[in-house]
Amino acid sequence: MTTQPRRRRAAAVSAWVEQGTTETPRTLVDSPAQLRRFLLAFAVAASAVLIDQGTKTLALTYLSEHERIPLLGDALGLQLAFNPGTVMSFGADATWVLTVVATAASVALLVAASRAHTVGWAVAIGLLWGGAVGNLLDRLLAPPGFGRGHVTDFLAYGNLFIGNLADVVLGAGVALSLLLSLSNRQVPRSSSQRETAAGRWTGDAHGVAASERGQAHEG
Repeated sequence: MTTQPRRRRAAAVSAWVEQGTTETPRTLVDSPAQLRRFLLAFAVAASAVLIDQGTKTLALTYLSEHERIPLLGDALGLQLAFNPGTVMSFGADATWVLTVVATAASVALLVAASRAHTVGWAVAIGLLWGGAVGNLLDRLLAPPGFGRGHVTDFLAYGNLFIGNLADVVLGAGVALSLLLSLSNRQVPRSSSQRETAAGRWTGDAHGVAASERGQAHEG
């Protein structure tokens, strides 16, 4: 009496083991469409890094720390600066911490790029990724030493602070992410409203049909 249940359990265990051993391992991207979005994010990030590092090289070659070249009067100009911290020199005494945080953020954005569900999000993540890596390279490779490097800045915003194109790219990525988040919140609402309206219309139609059938029976 107990032989068949045991055989069934053994067969179930064998099937479970076989399924586990033959299952295709997960990869960073699981579909061709997802791979295309990842490559788009990578292309955006790589372009941002190349442009950022190229403009920093030009700034190191042609600009001075003691002279500002005006572009839009006093509002925007070109002036060389070296920043051990973040925007407006925050965290200037914690360069190592900023390097670790930037490294972790770059890895997290790599994973996020592999999971981007739309082209818009792939572009936004690529911008964030490129901006983060652009400044991270300075922290890793620039003087005074590995992990303690000062970020090269050259875009002078009045008397507020001096930044670089990596900062601009980061800002663009944040702005696009906010726009996408807001649009994603509005789409479900409109969809639910359409479904509610359709449900009401269907209910009204059924009610009218039932009323007409009732009148027909009475007649």
